[in-house]
Order: sequence, then C-alpha cells, then structure tokens
Amino acid sequence: MKDYQSLSHTKWDCKYHVVFIRKYRRKRIFGTPSRRRAGSHTKWDCKYHVVFIRKYRRKRIFGTLRQHLGEIFRELAKQKESRIVEGHLMADHVHMCISIPPKLAVSSVVGFIKGKSAISIARNFMGRKRNFTGESFWARGYFVSTVGLEEEVVREYIRRQEQEEQRLEQLNMPWERKPPSGGS
Repeated sequence: MKDYQSLSHTKWDCKYHVVFIRKYRRKRIFGTPSRRRAGSHTKWDCKYHVVFIRKYRRKRIFGTLRQHLGEIFRELAKQKESRIVEGHLMADHVHMCISIPPKLAVSSVVGFIKGKSAISIARNFMGRKRNFTGESFWARGYFVSTVGLEEEVVREYIRRQEQEEQRLEQLNMPWERKPPSGGS
C-alpha cells in the first residue's frame, strides 16, 4: 500500500519529472510527440488519476444521469484547457484519467468540475433553476495520483472498475437461506 500524503479532505501521490534543455538542442526528450502537449516554450505530458465519490456514497449515478455526466465532465475539462483521457462512472463514485496543463492546479480543475457538474445535475435532474447555495451532489475531497509511464495500466484499471465491483458484490452476497446451525 502506498503512503499517501493528505490534507483534510484530499489524498495525493504526486511525482514530477522535470527536464531542462539547452536552447538549441533538438532531441526527443520523453514519450512520443503524439503524447505530449505543448505551450509556446514548453512540452508537457501531465496526467492524473482522479477519484471522487457521491455524497454519503449513495448509489444514484445511472441511466440518463450517467450519460449526461460523461458529456458534462468533458465539456467542463475543455473549459479549463484540460482533457479527460479515460473515465468511468460507477454507481457511487467516478474514476477519471485527466490531462491538466502544468500552469493549472489540479485542485482548481477538480473543484471546478465537481462544482459545475453538481449545479448541472441540480438544474437538469432535480428541478432546481436557481439558488444553488448548499447544493452538494459530490462529497468533499478526492483522491489524485500522477500517471507516469504506467498510463496504460491506469487506463485499464479504470476500464475494469465496474467488473471488479460486480465480482466483489458477488463474493459478499448475503445468505439466501440461513446458514446451518451447530445442533440437530
């Protein structure tokens, strides 16, 4: 188990690899050009595995809400110059692999996505039109870990979340009938 550092409601495990280059050196630094994103003077490939849960772990993310959230998350990430690489919505939590530029804080992007998506849910599914103070669809805090060279492993983990949860639920099935007791 990793030792995760934490603040009050946030857990993180972040490692950064920084390479400084001489001005006219034109060699490939890391990865393939398709994986890297670029600014005017920077090349970057910053991906994060983010998990956040539904308030009280209520299992209410399904059906049309699930489809709506996928579109909303992608649209909100675009507004923050980010991109959702992979994502999966479970009944009570969300896993996503998100690419965030180094100029933005991960906490600001995740907070923006959680807050604006909660407002969208209140508007479209709970019948609220205004006065969103006190609306809370998501629980406070989230988990974040950097995705380095093991990006494919993290993406596969996110894809298999639903299958894994179903397998664990089958292992914890309650007895259909009473278990045998110790007497005649």
